[in-house]
Amino acid sequence: VPVMIDFWATWCGPCRMIAPFVEEASTTYDGKLKVAKIDVDNNQVLASKYAVMSMPALMFFKNGNVVDQIIGAIPKKTLFERIDKVLAS
Repeated sequence: VPVMIDFWATWCGPCRMIAPFVEEASTTYDGKLKVAKIDVDNNQVLASKYAVMSMPALMFFKNGNVVDQIIGAIPKKTLFERIDKVLAS
C-alpha cells in the first residue's frame, strides 16, 4: 500500500490550511493509501533525511521509495488528483 507522509509543524500556517484535506484523504483512500503525519520539530532527523526545507511537504512512497512530493499548500482537488496519479502508477 502506498504511503503519504505529511511533514508539518504546529506553527506552520499553510500546514494548518491543508490539514483537513490530509485528514479527508486518510478516510477517502482508506485501504488504498496509508497516511501519516510527522511533526518536523519532534522528528528533525527524519525531516533531515528527506531534506524537508519547506512545509507542508507531502511525500508519497511506494515500496519504500519516494515517488512524488508536494511542497506547500495546495487545493484539495489538486491533492486528490496527485493521490490518484500515485495510486494509478
